[in-house]
This record gives sequence, C-alpha cells and structure tokens, in this order.
Amino acid sequence: MDWLSWTQRLQAIAQAGLTYSQGPYDRERYEELQRLAAEVLAHHTSAPFDQALAIVRAEAGYATPKVDVRTAVFQNGRVLLVRETSDGRWSLPGGWADVGDTPSEVAAREVREESGYEVRVTKLLAVLDKARHAHPPELWYTYKLFFLAELLGGAPQGSHETSEIGWFERGGLPELSAPRVTADQIERLFVHQDHPNLPTDFD
Repeated sequence: MDWLSWTQRLQAIAQAGLTYSQGPYDRERYEELQRLAAEVLAHHTSAPFDQALAIVRAEAGYATPKVDVRTAVFQNGRVLLVRETSDGRWSLPGGWADVGDTPSEVAAREVREESGYEVRVTKLLAVLDKARHAHPPELWYTYKLFFLAELLGGAPQGSHETSEIGWFERGGLPELSAPRVTADQIERLFVHQDHPNLPTDFD
C-alpha cells in the first residue's frame, strides 16, 4: 500500500506547511501538495477528486495520529464483543478518543454506551500502530489503545452504534469488524488475561 503511505505523508507535510507558513507563495505550494495527495487518493479509491480533496483538507494544525480506544472485558474465559450497526460485524467496545477525557475514561464510557455494562479499567494492555496490523487501509494514521477492564455490573443493552452484545470464547469468535479489531489482537488480549504480569505491548 505504498500509495496510501505517500498520500498520508503528502497530507501531513501540506497540513503542517499551511499551519506554519506565512508567505503566499509557500502557502500555494502546500495547497498544491494537498491537491496532489487528493489526486493519489482519488486515483486509488472510488472517491471523486472533490471528495478526496475535502478529506485531505479536513484536518488543520500540525498533523498527528488519531487515537482509537478499545476495551477488553473478560468473564468465565470469554471476551465481551458488540455488533456494529455500521457493518454488522463484531468488535471490542470502543471508538475515537475524545478531547477532555482521559484514555481510561473513554474506555469505560465506550463499554457502558455500547454494551450497557459498567466496568473499571485496570491496565493498559497494548499501544499499537494500526498501519502495522491487518486492518483495511485508511487515510487517517491511527494509534490503537487496548485496555483491560473489570466487570462491575449493568446489563446488556445496545445503542445506535451497536445492535447486539455477546460473550465469546477465544476459539469461537464471530466475524470481526476488521477496521476496528483483528483476531490476532483479540488472541493477544486473551494471552494478557492468562498472564496478568505481562508488560504492555507496543507498536
């Protein structure tokens, strides 16, 4: 996926340049870099150029990775998963980190909102570069935080984002929502559950 890496780098350079450049000629050059990034994106996807350009221009300020937070909750050797309404597939509860919330607050809130369960976050299990794992390609460069949480109470309840809640054994996982989580990642979280003294994974 070299084209995706090129697009991400062009977009990041252009975004930083437009943030810090003062001269009109420099700004024109960075705007041209944005258009070039959009051309590459449009060429390799089904997006029309105008839509690709809008995506490339959506962020401002210095370009940094987005943060996706996921939470692993275990009970009787099974992991909690939720069915996503967007694609009908299953994932760990989670989503984008929100400004003003700590990572563990995001982790606990996403479990409550997407599954109906109340949890206490106990450990950071992994910090992963999404691009280095078997997720479908996407423009936004993303870090994924995986937390372990202890079940406190509540009852299964879906939301506008989730249609079903279930508990699954490691050998019986349903079809997973690949943009959100992979089978290898869930297997690694089971390993952490089996061996609680393991250090946090990274990259």
